Amino acid sequence: MIFAIWIITGCFTLASSQFPPGFGLPAIIHVDRNWLVMSTDPIGAIVTRVFTDRTGSRPVTYGLETSGPPTPFTIDPTSGVVTVNDTLKDKENKSYSLWVTASDGSSIPQRTEVFATITDRSGSRPNVPRPPPFPIPSYPNVPLPPKFTRTTQRITKAPEMFVEDITVPDTTTTTTAATIINPIKEDENEPHKNKMVDTQEPKRNNTKVAVSETEIGNDLPLTVIPVVAIGGLVAVVAGVIIFVWKKNEAKKSKKEKDDMSKDSSGIVLQDSHAFNMWDRPRAYSNRYESWDNNHLQLSEETTISKDEPRDEWEFPRHRIRIFNIVGEGAFGQVWRAQAIDIDGKKGEQTVAVKTLKENASEKEKTDLIQELTVMKNLGNHPNVVRLIGCCTEKEPTFVIMEFVSLGKLQQFLRDSRAERHYGNTHGGSQFLTSRDLTHFAFQVARGMDFLSSNGIIHRDLAARNVLITEDRTCKVADFGFARDVAGTHVYERKSDGRLPIRWMAPESLYDDIFSVKSDIWSFGVLLWEIVTLGSTPYPGLSAGDVMRKVRDGHRLEKPEHCRRELYNIMYYCWEAEPTSRPDFKEVVSMLERLLCTEMDYIELERFPDHSYYNVQHLDGEKL
Repeated sequence: MIFAIWIITGCFTLASSQFPPGFGLPAIIHVDRNWLVMSTDPIGAIVTRVFTDRTGSRPVTYGLETSGPPTPFTIDPTSGVVTVNDTLKDKENKSYSLWVTASDGSSIPQRTEVFATITDRSGSRPNVPRPPPFPIPSYPNVPLPPKFTRTTQRITKAPEMFVEDITVPDTTTTTTAATIINPIKEDENEPHKNKMVDTQEPKRNNTKVAVSETEIGNDLPLTVIPVVAIGGLVAVVAGVIIFVWKKNEAKKSKKEKDDMSKDSSGIVLQDSHAFNMWDRPRAYSNRYESWDNNHLQLSEETTISKDEPRDEWEFPRHRIRIFNIVGEGAFGQVWRAQAIDIDGKKGEQTVAVKTLKENASEKEKTDLIQELTVMKNLGNHPNVVRLIGCCTEKEPTFVIMEFVSLGKLQQFLRDSRAERHYGNTHGGSQFLTSRDLTHFAFQVARGMDFLSSNGIIHRDLAARNVLITEDRTCKVADFGFARDVAGTHVYERKSDGRLPIRWMAPESLYDDIFSVKSDIWSFGVLLWEIVTLGSTPYPGLSAGDVMRKVRDGHRLEKPEHCRRELYNIMYYCWEAEPTSRPDFKEVVSMLERLLCTEMDYIELERFPDHSYYNVQHLDGEKL
């Protein structure tokens, strides 16, 4: 057992030596992620405290970050204590999203998202004791290696004498000499030692042995320690040699398999999990290995064959660092990532990477390739998400797009309700105004006009598929349903799947016919979403009821805070006959005329907070 422990210790020592110099494990943040703060708390009141678990000795620096408006909180960079730094009066029921950061300067800074809510006197602050720092368990009974000594308590009690009868059996082939162990007086000025004197007696069968014993603890006899130490050292050296040899053999075997697979079919074998198939630097959560220029050049040479024509959109997979998920559906995921030397720019650049989950079917894989094909054929437009590159040489397929920081327009509109503050002026404001919302619709119409002029029908136009940047620029995204119909201008759906029923035109619902005019219908519903700050269309109706109502001529009602001029544009998009609907150039022109006036067409101060609500996921329906 002792030898096994020494061998494992040696292996971990060898493995840890492979990290680059200065590499340190990042701090692990412990913090309450939901802060409930009383609006009566004074400035300087303590909200919570951040703890970290570390094995290093460098000091940790704490910080707070936010992508939205300033928050009334601050954190002590040394102690991690979060306090109130601004008055909380008139901030009841406001919510904040912010990030707690911790960094020791030698590893990747750690970030944890927390949510703070200001409550009034009727609220209650959860009185949950904070967990203490995680203790490191000790194992006092595990024997130490020979080079360490275990300190024992000094025994001052005088040794006691006792005599024990030891019977030595008679043998005809061998005889044994009995040993008498006599005590030696211990000098009080010397450290405590186990002292014994061996004397030989004539050989006999029955012997009386006087034994004097001092307290020797659990240590082995001194004569055995050198032998054990040498044996342990030999075992450790042997274990290290075997470990290194097996590691080298595994690398050789892996390289031979990769070469064989490339020579035979040009396809690299993949593991069961999509991201575990990489044989290059990997990223786990927020920790990742550093990039090495020599490694990048070598990997690029082995990945790209000189005999195959290179697609201008193809990007080396190993130059992408995957961080965290920013969007997820039933079969797909969108990750925030960093790419090096992409899009004609040197250095690192934040991008969005769209890929599929393991449970994706062949249909979902085909849809992703179709989406990539559509984006490759498009040019650049400020209101359409731009394709930067792709990785299609092996699965999983990566579609690399520009990163849009504020995410989906639908969620952005819903989050704006929590502000409880709306402006209707045409000047600068940190809150949404009527002009902001009208401009959102105008930008989406411009993006769709660009797509339709290039022969593309989107088929899934909704607020959830529009992204918004920090400077409030809307970009049409998610071309998974999109089709290139430049030749026929009409697409007939042939396959089944979850459908955006509440956004679909009657000819799409009942005849599976999609065209630019069906996208116009969807735009009218999207305009209704913008006016109602992200509400779900046809609230209170099931998907079947929606289909029957639309067929019978029923349309979404005019929101009471929306003026007739803007609602007329929606209603114009919902004409039963597709040819009677406007095209996107017409819609852009109508919205532009509204923006040129000083009129507020959405009276946000009249927005009824409880008149609209959001429908949760329903089977067979895309929301």
